[in-house]
Amino acid sequence: MNDLVMLDAIALATAIRTRTVSCVEVMTAYLDHIEAINPAVNAIVALQDREGLLAQARDRDGQLAAGETVGVLHGLPHAVKDLQPVAGLPFTMGSPIFRGAAATADSIMVERLRAAGVIFIGKTNTPEFGFGSHTFNPVYGVTRNPYDLSRSAGGSSGGAAVALATRMLPLADGGDYGGSLRYPAGWNNVFGFRPSAGRVPNHGLDDWLPTMSTLGPMARNVADLALLLSVQAGHDPRAPMSLEGDGAQFRGALTGDVRGKRIGWLGDYGGVTPCEPGVLDVCRTALRTFEALGCVLEEVALDHPLEEVWQAFLRLRGWQTGREIAGHYDDPARRVMLKPEAVLEIETGRRLSAFEVTAASIVRTEWSQAVRRLFDRYDYLVAPTAQVFPFPVEQMWPRDIAGQPMRTYHEWMKGVCLVTMAGCPSLAVPAGLNTDGLPMGLQIIAPVHADMACLTLAAAYEAADPMAAHRRPLILTRT
Repeated sequence: MNDLVMLDAIALATAIRTRTVSCVEVMTAYLDHIEAINPAVNAIVALQDREGLLAQARDRDGQLAAGETVGVLHGLPHAVKDLQPVAGLPFTMGSPIFRGAAATADSIMVERLRAAGVIFIGKTNTPEFGFGSHTFNPVYGVTRNPYDLSRSAGGSSGGAAVALATRMLPLADGGDYGGSLRYPAGWNNVFGFRPSAGRVPNHGLDDWLPTMSTLGPMARNVADLALLLSVQAGHDPRAPMSLEGDGAQFRGALTGDVRGKRIGWLGDYGGVTPCEPGVLDVCRTALRTFEALGCVLEEVALDHPLEEVWQAFLRLRGWQTGREIAGHYDDPARRVMLKPEAVLEIETGRRLSAFEVTAASIVRTEWSQAVRRLFDRYDYLVAPTAQVFPFPVEQMWPRDIAGQPMRTYHEWMKGVCLVTMAGCPSLAVPAGLNTDGLPMGLQIIAPVHADMACLTLAAAYEAADPMAAHRRPLILTRT
């Protein structure tokens, strides 16, 4: 492998800005590496023409030679998750309804990436409309886990996580409703951050209606993660619910004394979120790193009706996500092209009255207040990023876990969905590998809006366990 693709994002961006390497050299190295790796994993889709990309790289080199002011990601190759529009690039959302379609404008987040200087080389693969934590769709096919090519990469940011793990991208963006940043991060031994709602503007269908979906960064280390967040974050008047402040607050050293910090271990939520054998063992081993840092760990005993919270999640998700694609359902020609999970969300949402939506929202408020009270006792909460290890790619989703049937296509993701319902920022860090070499991660959860606290503890955890970055997928060794 070319050494350039092995550099962390900050080091690569610095090398470009100081003209130690050229943007053309970087682009060539990445395109060669993608050519060698991507056919096995199918993480990057809609890859753009090499000559066009090299021409853009030469333009970036020209800007540096002319002494122009450039962005913090100047010249870095980047592929955007195919749920966000990039002007001029294919935009399918994994749906055959949009096969061959291209975006005419950038989203707010993509505008910011473009202004920071990235070169868009293509898109990263995602499930159809982002439904489900297994990345496959009828447009681009399935994305495979680089730690075992017969296994799922997770989702919906599966392509992004795999592209990072295999060094086909220096950074990646993703989105998270029911774990779409956290699940694939944990399954691919990288970092993924679901920030607080509004931290990254997400101009959508109706900016005054609530959503539990967030955009966020993915990276191979915490410093790179914070760098990308610094570009993504910050208020935009087009997204009136976006948080005030500048994303630059996340740029710089992530230091802080975590000794004495109180951490509550959620585990399997008292059996409410059953886990495949080995999941909790890998996570408990990783918890020792926090203890070595001087943190105080305690198992959390929850006293809250979590089944009620789960049922409220199902209703709110159906209402929020179903309304976004309901127009396709109303057209018989397009309805037949919707996956069953998309139909489920639309039909769930349409059965609800306004009173039922309000009742579900009240349940969410009660749960979020219960979690807020936990933070009176703990500085952080920690939980697994997944209830199972990566499963075979032929499997749609786990039908049972530890003998307990899964009633919906997303119940096996309940452990991350409950965090979504609480509204807390949650940062996925690598926990380790099981005996079969399959990765698992941990969620570092902080109070609402305490995004920097997540980054600070994650940085300390990473520094105390430097081996995490060396658990590279076998496909890199073989290459």
